[in-house]
Amino acid sequence: MKSLSQPFVSVIIPVFNDRDRLKTCLTSLEKQSYPKNLYEVIVIDNGSDSQQNIAEVIAQFKGVLATYESCPGSYAARNKGIAIAKGEVIAFTDADCIPAEDWIEKGVKNLLATPNCGLVVGKIEIFFKNTNRLTLVEQYESIMAFQQKEHLEKYKYGSTANVFTFKSVLNRVGFFDANLKSNGDFEWGRRVAAAGYQQVYADEVCVAHPARYSFAQLYKRTVRLAGGIYDAQIQKCDSYIQRNKLFLRSVLEDFAAPILCFREIFFNNNLKGFSQKITIYLIESAVRYIRAMEKIRLKLGGVSIRG
Repeated sequence: MKSLSQPFVSVIIPVFNDRDRLKTCLTSLEKQSYPKNLYEVIVIDNGSDSQQNIAEVIAQFKGVLATYESCPGSYAARNKGIAIAKGEVIAFTDADCIPAEDWIEKGVKNLLATPNCGLVVGKIEIFFKNTNRLTLVEQYESIMAFQQKEHLEKYKYGSTANVFTFKSVLNRVGFFDANLKSNGDFEWGRRVAAAGYQQVYADEVCVAHPARYSFAQLYKRTVRLAGGIYDAQIQKCDSYIQRNKLFLRSVLEDFAAPILCFREIFFNNNLKGFSQKITIYLIESAVRYIRAMEKIRLKLGGVSIRG
């Protein structure tokens, strides 16, 4: 039976063409310290190619629920999972993540320990293909990717690769914006904060995530995130004048990256030596320029991509 200290938990995992890493994720969820009769895992196939055989992977794991969402985008998929979830607590992660064995236990503990809690944001620990020989992009990811604590403190959100909340919070503030292909966690987190809920970061609520190791992977992610920023923050503005002001400011901030991020990077004590600092600086500048160009493409009539 569920209790106040151990509520029933629904783990929501969207997947798109990621068969092998989904299997690893589900394997880790089988080994959770939380009582097995007090959580369910729901996998939402978001239009994966037929040769991926996502259903075949899910069938290998007892009790994992499978459903399908044809509307492209992980937030539409998450909404499908939320709609059928039985849990009082909802835990979000991604198919390419590996939750720690005490992930559910620690997530629930932090959620219940925080008065009027709207969400718990957990740590996303990056791991690499070859720890002894990181690519330039992996070096960049090790410093810049998944800054969960900073994002929560500054912007009131955390990546849905590692977030816990109550079903009642979702029912009150609404589910994710299904029209967004990226940045939906930002938009939803801001709604949670605006509703007056507490938000907390918990380092011990941990999932592992592979670092992107190539410029092609980083480019794809940057374009996807730029589309999410454009759709969520710029396009949604009702005022034509305000929308264009937001667009101009957003693009100018990206183009000004070499100036804006210089001090942040070169005075960062976590970076070792001038060589690493210049590497991170150049990659971050490139990322900002790519982001700006994608926003301009969208402004000229382009459509955001899911990545």
